[in-house]
Parts: sequence; C-alpha cells; structure tokens
Amino acid sequence: MSRKDALNSLFLGKPAQTPSSALPAKHPERVRSSAIGAMGTSLQELTQGARAAAKLHEQLLAGDHVVGLDPSSIDPSPIADRLPADLDPGFDQLVASIEQYGQQVPILVRPSPSSEGRYQIAYGRRRLRALIKLGQPVKAIVRDLSDDEVVVAQGRENLDRADLSFIEKALFAKRLEDAGYERSVIMAALSTDKADLSRYIAIGRRIPEELARQIGPAAKAGRARWSALVDALEKPKASAKVDEAIASDRFRTADSDTRFTLVFNAIATSTERLAKGEAWSTPEGRCAARIERRGTQTAITFDEKRVPDFAAFVAARLNALYTEFANEQGGKKPEQ
Repeated sequence: MSRKDALNSLFLGKPAQTPSSALPAKHPERVRSSAIGAMGTSLQELTQGARAAAKLHEQLLAGDHVVGLDPSSIDPSPIADRLPADLDPGFDQLVASIEQYGQQVPILVRPSPSSEGRYQIAYGRRRLRALIKLGQPVKAIVRDLSDDEVVVAQGRENLDRADLSFIEKALFAKRLEDAGYERSVIMAALSTDKADLSRYIAIGRRIPEELARQIGPAAKAGRARWSALVDALEKPKASAKVDEAIASDRFRTADSDTRFTLVFNAIATSTERLAKGEAWSTPEGRCAARIERRGTQTAITFDEKRVPDFAAFVAARLNALYTEFANEQGGKKPEQ
C-alpha cells in the first residue's frame, strides 16, 4: 500500500487501491535501472504524500463536525518531534493573525485514550499554542484515531510549515521506534524511505538528547555535520569542551545554527572542521566566510555583501598574521 493510499484510508475514508504487483505489467520489456527506479519511487512517494496531506488539509478547512473546546482540556502529542527554539518569529506572526482574523482552520484531536473528558492533539499544535496565549477557545474536529493515525497526522502537519531539521527528524524517528511504532508508520510520518530512516535513527541514538535540546534545531546542519559531531563527541575530553562551549556567553545569546558551530568547533580538530567546510560568523552572528580544505590547499571565501572590503583587509595583513603564527609555533620567523 502506498503512502497516499495509507493516508486516504486513515483520514479520508477511501479504500486502499489494489497493489500494483497484482496488476499485469503494461510494458514488461522495459526494465528500469535500480538507481533510477529507486529515485523515481522516492519522488513518487513524496508527491503522493504531499497530495494526501493536502486532501487532509482541505477536509479540515471544510469544517465538518467542528466543535469549540477549552484549550486546557487538550493534551500534547505523546511523542515530541520539535526541539525548542528561543526565537520563533513565525509563531508571533501566527498569534497576531489569529488575534486579528480569528482561527481560520480547526485543529484535529482525538478523545484521550487515558482520561475521560480530555482530548489529545494530532494536528494544529501551533494554533493551539497561539490560542492558549490569547486565552481563546479552540475550534477542533474530534475523531477516533489510532496511535498510528495520530503519528502520521503529526508528521504531515510539518508539510504546512517549516520542515523538521535533520536532528529533529532523527530524534523523532528514534522516539517513535522506542515507543514501538513500526518503521512503515515512521516512514509515512517523516515522508522518507528506508535508507534515510535508518540514517536518522542511527544519529538519533548517538546524540545525547540534552545536548541536542541545548543546541536546538540547527536547520542549516545536515546529516554530514551531525555525523561528524557525534564522532567527535567520542574523543577524550570532548564532554568537558562541550560543557565549556555551552557555558559561554556567546552560546547563550546565539541562534541555533551558531550554537551548533560553537559546539562543533570546540571538539572537532581543525582538519576535520576544514574538510567538512567551516562557516565563520562575525561576533554579531552574521555568516561571513567559508573555510574549506581541498587536499593540501585551504580556501577562505568571504561574503563581500556581508563584510565588504574585509578580504582586502585580511590580505594586506598576511605578513603580520604569519609572523604572529610563527611566534606561536616556537619563535620561527617567516622566510624573507
């Protein structure tokens, strides 16, 4: 059963389609390569998932069986998928929009499986948070949903807003597997395939959750950077260096991506950082250069829009910088 069929069956009441394997092949003489076939299948699955999520959203917009609920009677999802972010301007905009225009789209809840008279949210968590902040009742659709259906709806909600970052997906996948969900359900919730899911879970099991929480979603850090970070965490004295980085004033005032860089730079060797491509930010937090190692060469690329004339400034002081470097290396002087 495809993800589209699964979602249609879960939320739209449509029967699952006959598996393609049960149908005669239209062109048996045409054989797709495994790589191209896998790519086509992944793209098709993602497209079908997006369409199914759009149909769910349209049904919510239709507003059938919408009821008004006290936000305090609604419990959160049992498994969190997002890391807290100190700054969330999008949420502030949502609060302002609801305050001005009212709640336009109802949330989706189910009766609480453990407490009579209470509900558990499946879809619309940010709207619920906004209404709690405004002190207003929430418009909701109440449906009897299974645990699997709640998880899939929770994952599909992310299609309507900024997608989960890599580490959020990794931790969400790990939490779902720990809770006993089948991998097919987790793949549907994250709109991913088996190979990527295995990578998510592998990283999710290696990264300390408290460290991930302190860093935050780090939207710009992908699998390669998080993988390098967890490798570096296994080095001697890495824990002490991480604690020192987290305790710094710069870490406390930095955004999530800068926090990741601070922790990563504290424990990774210079060779590891440069090989992956290290971003350099100004003290104000502006990413202004990228440092990359290519074999025996290292390149520094400055963003002239963010730090105009800084490259020329650095170039004019290379002799002084080299003298300073040589002194730190044991008093050697640069060749004349």
